[in-house]
Amino acid sequence: MIFNYDVVVVGAGHAGCEAAAAAANLGAKTCLITMDMNKIAQMSCNPAIGGIAKGQIVREIDALGGYTGIVTDRCSLQFRMLNLSKGPAVWSPRSQCDRAKFIWTWREILENIPNLQLWQDQVRELIVDNHTVKGVKTYYGAEFHAKCVIITAGTFLNGLMHIGRVKIQGGRCAEAASLELTESITKHGIRAGRMKTGTPVRIDKRSVDFSLMELQDGDHDFHKFSYLPTEQTSVSKRNNLPCWICYTNTEVHEVLRSGLPDSPLYNGQIQSIGPRYCPSIETKLHTFPDRDEHMLFLEPEGETTNEMYLNGFSSSLPLDIQLTALRKIPAFKNLEVYRPGYAIEYDFFDPTQLKHSLESKVVKNLFLAGQVNGTTGYEEAAGQGVIAGINAAINSSISRSADGDSGALLHNGEPFTLGRNEAYIGVLIDDLVTKGVDEPYRMFTSRAEYRILLRQDDADMRLTERSYQLGLASEERYQLMCSKKEKIDAITTYVANFSLKPSLINPSLETLGTTPLRQGCKLEELLGRPQVNINNIAPHIDSFRKELERILGDDPRREEIIEAAEIQIKYKGYIYREQQMADKMIRLENIKILDKFDYPNMTQISIEARQKLQAIQPVTLAQASRIPGVSPSDINIMLVLMGR
Repeated sequence: MIFNYDVVVVGAGHAGCEAAAAAANLGAKTCLITMDMNKIAQMSCNPAIGGIAKGQIVREIDALGGYTGIVTDRCSLQFRMLNLSKGPAVWSPRSQCDRAKFIWTWREILENIPNLQLWQDQVRELIVDNHTVKGVKTYYGAEFHAKCVIITAGTFLNGLMHIGRVKIQGGRCAEAASLELTESITKHGIRAGRMKTGTPVRIDKRSVDFSLMELQDGDHDFHKFSYLPTEQTSVSKRNNLPCWICYTNTEVHEVLRSGLPDSPLYNGQIQSIGPRYCPSIETKLHTFPDRDEHMLFLEPEGETTNEMYLNGFSSSLPLDIQLTALRKIPAFKNLEVYRPGYAIEYDFFDPTQLKHSLESKVVKNLFLAGQVNGTTGYEEAAGQGVIAGINAAINSSISRSADGDSGALLHNGEPFTLGRNEAYIGVLIDDLVTKGVDEPYRMFTSRAEYRILLRQDDADMRLTERSYQLGLASEERYQLMCSKKEKIDAITTYVANFSLKPSLINPSLETLGTTPLRQGCKLEELLGRPQVNINNIAPHIDSFRKELERILGDDPRREEIIEAAEIQIKYKGYIYREQQMADKMIRLENIKILDKFDYPNMTQISIEARQKLQAIQPVTLAQASRIPGVSPSDINIMLVLMGR
């Protein structure tokens, strides 16, 4: 049987869900194909969303009109804002979630999006004609013809799980692998490789002695993921289940080392590369041989389940070694588990063969997003999914327009991409398509050269208007952003113009533990001090307090707006300087070079640069400058040649 769609999405993980939702919300008739409708947006590893830089990505997804932040707020068990002791450029939201509720919340959303159909089946083959994708074939014998196809297969492509010397085919525990799709894709010239990741043992909390562990509680404030006030998750609504901390010890390490001969990572059973920044416990022993202990986090999997996740103990060691070692930790003396940790190998595709829109350079209208591009993490996958879904909808609108649908053309048919100065999602995709990957890619704030501009508090200011103009962000979301911006601007303008007299404010400054004024100054200057903030100074300045009440009224986002305004005030100089740097780089981004150079015959630049430029085919001079092996002198030569 043949079905016809504008966009078909293969895989309903975090990338697939966001891709399908974005495409459908932009008007494309979309089908999301998944092997199991009861595992939509499954949290295969840690049931948590966010973290360092990852939290910023989720807020960007929300600002664009995606759903990961909304689902997270609805399923939050514990919320924390990480890095608050540092500057706001690296503040990162993180939420522990109810795993089962997360799945059903996503499914409820997807099933109620117009233009979106779910189909439970397994895709076995791409349909390609003249280097253009035309659809997919499934194991049920169905054919889905489509103008665009998005592959978001996660770890399922030829997935192979390892527990000691035991090997089991599968894309996840108790779920079948996809065994033919990779070969169907690579036969068209798309390069594939193998990567490895892992997950820890799952623990029965009834067997844990929590009196021997350290309590790690969540935050009790206004922070959340979604910018929509309707998604406000108050402290009273959050379950705020605690997490717990314990440590390995020398006895644990001795047991683990005894199992290394049977470890797939060290006996040659696994050849692929695992994530550097989420190492297995056996890798930690190898990398840090002098460490007597490693920190472990015991985290809840849900509100009503006894199952818990042991963060920091990812392992593929034999089952008996894992259990014996863990029982050497005092809190786990009587430990019982639901299942052991395991490693999994899977196929991915070389992301340098993608455009910034995440469309393949090799097969037209084929998009790839998520772990199939060599990334690791739900957030990185979801961010790619939004961009792939948007661009698939744009490409399908071009096809519909060519068929005579005069109202179909979306975004003037131009790809929707994000720059490195606009979003962490832009940094992520640019890194993938420009530099490629030799290990699972994980986002960090250090990867972004403009991280003061890419804060978690201002993702809506950066991205919502662009998404609204595209047609993805709703009118409600756009008006809320405009209202928030007006209020932030009103506060920053007021403090920039309000003058203070030392005789009136100095007694208050002494109570706040900061140096008295010697001469008058603007309130903006005073708010630059670390001891002073809007909330603690306003009660001492009656006119300022009244102005805040006038501006904010009963807005439920009061604390969020005050925080955003205060960051702009305190870091005004840093933000301005970084924006100047970004503007300079944008000039190079505007210099298009695609198809203007015959790289193999450019003897003026290094052989390495020629090879890298020929392989990646950068679109702009700025992208060329970020390719490893291309030097500043090579860029200068290209500028000179373009001048000719």
